[in-house]
Amino acid sequence: MNHLHPFLTIQDSKTKGNGVFALQDIEANTLLEVSPVIVLSEKDTELIHQTHLHDYYFSWGDNQKESAIGLGYISIYNHSSIPNCGHECNFDKNTISIYSKTNILAGQELSIDYNMGEDKPLWFKPT
Repeated sequence: MNHLHPFLTIQDSKTKGNGVFALQDIEANTLLEVSPVIVLSEKDTELIHQTHLHDYYFSWGDNQKESAIGLGYISIYNHSSIPNCGHECNFDKNTISIYSKTNILAGQELSIDYNMGEDKPLWFKPT
């Protein structure tokens, strides 16, 4: 299943580069995107840290030693420690789903928590 709502767009997020924004109001608990990912082996995951893709991958697999590059808008959602969207990784189907956690107004940026609620340091300084 590949799914991407037409009321999402990519725009400049001012301090965070590109981000995903709502073109119209979105109700809480709306499925916004289900996109395939390109899964990288543990060996390739070690190499990705030497590239610009380091900032765009998701830890992947049951042991989190693989990585995945999301297609669609998946890798463009910016981080927030208080996100208005959530994301779910499906290791069996090699997809990532994005859904709204709150009501989102037209023009508002959509964000996810890169740490998925875990209390661990980010690899960058949030703006």
